[in-house]
Amino acid sequence: MGPVDARLLLVEDDERIRLALAMALADQGCEVLEAASGEQALEQLATAVVDVVLLDLMLPGMDGLDVCRTLRSRGDLPIIIVSARTDTSDVIAGLEAGADDYVTKPLVASELAARIRALLRRRDPGGVGPRVLRVGELEVRPDEEVVRRGGEEVHLTRTEFGLLVELVQAGGAVVSREDLLRRVWGYDYFGDTRLLDVHVRRLRRKVERDPDQPECVLTVRGRGYKVARTG
Repeated sequence: MGPVDARLLLVEDDERIRLALAMALADQGCEVLEAASGEQALEQLATAVVDVVLLDLMLPGMDGLDVCRTLRSRGDLPIIIVSARTDTSDVIAGLEAGADDYVTKPLVASELAARIRALLRRRDPGGVGPRVLRVGELEVRPDEEVVRRGGEEVHLTRTEFGLLVELVQAGGAVVSREDLLRRVWGYDYFGDTRLLDVHVRRLRRKVERDPDQPECVLTVRGRGYKVARTG
């Protein structure tokens, strides 16, 4: 693969890890800005424009989860958590806080670069298909990156939007978890579906009238997900 054309903010309090990872990502073609704390990261992002934030969870002062929630409340800036925490509860907490991806340490820079590439490609998740897709009261416009429910615009993150478009374009057919991970995240997750299931829950909170009784994004037990119907 070619170099990653991206500007990153790396938020990591361990100076040795931060410098080593910054150098490795620079070798992958990235421009890397650095922050040693959550407060410093938010201060930099007030003026700097970046494509992706790489965020450690264990930070001095404001922890990574609070930083993630703050960034997500401000918009859809892509966030990848890079953490030594591997427990399922930690992964789910990070994704529920709004992260698009979760990578555990130690890591390989080329793997992280692959995930960054996949995340940036989500600006064009729709592929070939009609310009307006409908599921019940949802209206999805892939070319415009717009979703409306009952005429009201629904704000989705880049990943949530890509996930919804993949399901809607399937036209009501079941899409397996493995296919969704490959199509939306662009990476082989070796059967770990925590990432997908958390994002489906987040998506339902935004597009369903009652997320606990979904009418649009449906689970097909043992097979995957589908939308109820398209129009």
